[in-house]
Amino acid sequence: MIEQLIQSILSQIEQPKADLEHNLRALLSETVKKMDLVSKEEIERHQIALSQANIRVDELSQQVTILEQAIQNIEAQK
Repeated sequence: MIEQLIQSILSQIEQPKADLEHNLRALLSETVKKMDLVSKEEIERHQIALSQANIRVDELSQQVTILEQAIQNIEAQK
């Protein structure tokens, strides 16, 4: 008799527990979607692009320095 009572109580507890778990998962899923998160892969792609852009900026900066020196040399020869 006690065994049946315990089983009855446990079965009544399981359904609300399952409902609560389902609702929490849905709530968490919706919250994550609203947070506008990006994946690790996307961050890594942006880091690579930024690194390549920085390399290009350095190359262009060196070219500007060379051109400035060339202009100064031409002006000095006048």
